[in-house]
Amino acid sequence: MSRHAARARSGQGRTSLYQDVTDKIIAELEAGRLPWVQPWGAAKAPLAMPRNAATRRGYSGINVLILWGAVIDHGFSSQGWLTFRQALSLGGNVRKGAHGVSVVFADRFTPDSERRRAQAQGDEPGMILFLKRFTVFNTDQCEGLPEDIAPAPPPIPEGLIAPQAETLIAATRADFRIGGDQAFYSPTHDFVQVPRPDVYFEPINWHRTALHELGHWTGHSSRLARDQSGAMGSALYAKEELVAEMTSAFVCASLGIIPTVRHADYVGAWLEVLRADNRAVVRAASAASKAADYLLAFRPGAPAGVEGA
Repeated sequence: MSRHAARARSGQGRTSLYQDVTDKIIAELEAGRLPWVQPWGAAKAPLAMPRNAATRRGYSGINVLILWGAVIDHGFSSQGWLTFRQALSLGGNVRKGAHGVSVVFADRFTPDSERRRAQAQGDEPGMILFLKRFTVFNTDQCEGLPEDIAPAPPPIPEGLIAPQAETLIAATRADFRIGGDQAFYSPTHDFVQVPRPDVYFEPINWHRTALHELGHWTGHSSRLARDQSGAMGSALYAKEELVAEMTSAFVCASLGIIPTVRHADYVGAWLEVLRADNRAVVRAASAASKAADYLLAFRPGAPAGVEGA
């Protein structure tokens, strides 16, 4: 690549970075939020300036707004951030499947052409401001960090997780993570994430969510191999959600757990699927029974006949 082309490409990269940051702020303002006045009353993290957890140096400028927004959006409990390598250097690591936040570093440089011009004309060379992008992770997204970097979360109050559910989840040996503010299963990285039961208005409903996501876990290619490639909003996605919801209901009933709510998020999508295919519910129920049997086979003393591992 020629030096001219490299400079042009670098300039485009800087322009894109400025535009990316600006677009994020515009989106916040259009949504009626002031990114520099975060709703800290609803946040898990304390009101504080974000800091690098390794160096203890505070972030400044636009990075403050970017990281504050990430803390609010993802429900992080910490204002501490690390690069991937910093987490490793502290004896820990970034959890598999975690998505980092892009922040920027501002610096200045003097192009060779400007140095030559200044030397020829006998004056001071000018400098160009540039931004460099790098990725950081909240300490909530890391594991194995020293206690002074990331204090361990308080233990879950006794009795909030039914012993029979806790035993089953542990017996599956699934990568099952408790924390954060979102419940999901990652097919790519094969892990389940659910919030703590004590953040639920009625903690008994945690079990429905946990077993719903574990229902998705059974569909991995190494287990029951269901097609989990559907994008959100697609019929395939709605069918998988229907399977997971029925799986949760079947397992809850088998364990004697009675949640008080149903997942209402996907009702509209389910109706579309069922109206378009009168066999969809039969297939979903069959897949859910297989998934429930797969999970329940992990119970100590479970009857033989269904492979659980």
